[in-house]
Amino acid sequence: MSHSTRREFLKTGLAAGALAVTRSLPPSTARQTATDWVTLGKSGVKVTRLAFGTGSFSGQVQRDLGQDGFTKLVHYAYDSGIRFFETAESYGEMHRMLGVALKGIPRDGYRLMSKVTTRQGVNPQEKFDELRKLANTEYFDVMLLHWQHTATWPADTSRWQDGILEAQSKKAIVSHGASVHGLPALRQVPGNKWLDIAMIRMNHKGTRMDAEDYDTHGLGNVTEVVTHVKQVRKEGMGVVSMKLVGEGTFSREDRKAAMRFAFKNAGVDCVTVGYKNTAEIDEAIENLNLALA
Repeated sequence: MSHSTRREFLKTGLAAGALAVTRSLPPSTARQTATDWVTLGKSGVKVTRLAFGTGSFSGQVQRDLGQDGFTKLVHYAYDSGIRFFETAESYGEMHRMLGVALKGIPRDGYRLMSKVTTRQGVNPQEKFDELRKLANTEYFDVMLLHWQHTATWPADTSRWQDGILEAQSKKAIVSHGASVHGLPALRQVPGNKWLDIAMIRMNHKGTRMDAEDYDTHGLGNVTEVVTHVKQVRKEGMGVVSMKLVGEGTFSREDRKAAMRFAFKNAGVDCVTVGYKNTAEIDEAIENLNLALA
């Protein structure tokens, strides 16, 4: 065999071998990243693993940027691969500011989640229409019942649950769930047939997490919270996690550890973080990529 023929044989053989090995690797070996699209359980809604939150100190951090500064930050996040944006009725002007910031971006290129305050004496359909108009959107990909913090919330919010299902039938909402605070409320999530998505506080230190008192200034029960997250994931619910930076109190190392804990220990689907500058977006992407590595 000539040298040239031998070289060609080796190159062909090595290439074929590499291709065979690559084809034999399971899909899970593919590198996962912060900006991958993932499905939120049985909701069927696909979102990026990392979301852009607008509720830092009830939105004060984001409002203080002003519309121009906020719009630039939203566009930076979008260009960086973050395509999941979340807000809430109680975040002041954030529906309107987010609607302005996202104007001109194709609606099918991102996902939008809102959280509604479940007040008595309010017409759910009128409230959803108001929020859609403020956010300049025909529909919300996810609508959550916001700040459910009592053990009786599933019964107390039945009117709002029915209202969300009615809005879904009109295609004003795609999927739904609840944001819970405190262990008494969280304990009602496993086995709840209405819920498709649960928003649950999560970090490795228990800072601003769930305890018997929903508004505790002490530490939450990390072990119990993780147990509930794993249980609802088995039931097919999607889990969106919050409080990854301890409401701004964590060091860089703790922010990295919290991200790793949320995905590797608790097994959440995605996380939302509030930002005030581009460096925080870059860091959150880096921290999540490291957590997934």
